[in-house]
Amino acid sequence: MPVAATRFSDLLELIDQLPLDEKESLIDVVQKRIAEDGRKRIAASARAAKREHARGKSKPVTPEDLLREIAG
Repeated sequence: MPVAATRFSDLLELIDQLPLDEKESLIDVVQKRIAEDGRKRIAASARAAKREHARGKSKPVTPEDLLREIAG
């Protein structure tokens, strides 16, 4: 079944039919994939920051300046 055609509710129904040990394995796999996606996002952000720095588009800031900028 293609992912686009699979509704979330259909997935939940399929999961309900799994034995407990397979549900636990599924949770483990999904959590690891989420963590990996997060690592990839962080790595991409770091690469973009390095490119900006190399192009001279970044400037040094103090932690206080950074917190003010984040707080808006």
